[in-house]
Amino acid sequence: MSCCNVSNTAPEARDLTKRVNAEDKRLLNCKAVDVNQLMPLKYKWAWEHYLNANKNHWLPSEVPMQRDIELWKSNKLTADERQVILRNLGFFSTAESLVGNNIVLAIFKHVTNPECRQYLLRQAFEEAIHTHTFHYICESLALDEREIFNMYHEVNSISEKDLFEMKLTRDILDPNFNTDTVEGIQTFLKNLVGFYVIMEGIFFYSGFVMMLSFHRQNRMTGIGEQFQYIMRDETIHMNFGVDLINGIKEENPAAWTPEFQAELQQMIEQAVELEIGYAQDCLPRGILGLNAALFREYVQHVADRRLERIGMKARYNSRNPFPWMSETIDLGKEKNFFETRVTEYQSGAGLAW
Repeated sequence: MSCCNVSNTAPEARDLTKRVNAEDKRLLNCKAVDVNQLMPLKYKWAWEHYLNANKNHWLPSEVPMQRDIELWKSNKLTADERQVILRNLGFFSTAESLVGNNIVLAIFKHVTNPECRQYLLRQAFEEAIHTHTFHYICESLALDEREIFNMYHEVNSISEKDLFEMKLTRDILDPNFNTDTVEGIQTFLKNLVGFYVIMEGIFFYSGFVMMLSFHRQNRMTGIGEQFQYIMRDETIHMNFGVDLINGIKEENPAAWTPEFQAELQQMIEQAVELEIGYAQDCLPRGILGLNAALFREYVQHVADRRLERIGMKARYNSRNPFPWMSETIDLGKEKNFFETRVTEYQSGAGLAW
């Protein structure tokens, strides 16, 4: 008798109708296809985003912070410059956790496509890395970690942005929520727009300008390098989110009504004002050639680009006062991020335990 438990069913007698076909897959409400079966791919863009994310694998502890530590301990940073750094660390430290929680607790459950879920798992890991980054920066500069990580409770301009996003997560976490109706799909799309278009596509990019302005002057270079890595991650996050939103629109055209688009535009306009208020809080007097008026233009310019990406009309027609950011985002024009890394990854076979 064989020790192996082998089926006696002939291959030709098996039910082949259960095999997954790519055309049967859907982004939402796919009840007929096994969500655990990755191949064959239907949404190749999701798999490409996953592969691109893997190329940016990094850890904050690989970035040297000695120069930042020396500058922070010196008297070469003004009080206003220190406030910008602290405010940004305070916002990002919690915002990254909010994004990660939204992925794991709200989005993942309702996306019924395995290749998209594969990317969401990778993104959730990256959000953890980003939160780790702010802990590493606080530890390196000997900052009060409780002050930084609790700032979203104590600084109104940060609290208002976070509450704006947390409401969107709560809507999806309602035990009665589902995407079986047009209204449910619209609620889910509001969540995706709130996190991918607004949080990662608008709120984060404003913070990137502030922090990378130090790096352009060869100051706080360790923090600047880590923010470059984060921005590279966030660019892929946003691109995935836009593709997901547009894919759901295409598969559920009844949800994308003029009234719903007007609701989304109002939501984005509210977010723009929240971000402008945050910029005014960070830059009451202006530093590094930055001021709140320039950030109004920049946030509006970025909001227009995000609106266009999801098939809506530009709202503000503002110019980009920071054209250097376009070159920074277009990473191919900059440096190879991995040239500055201080350690190399080893293959599993080469690790010594």
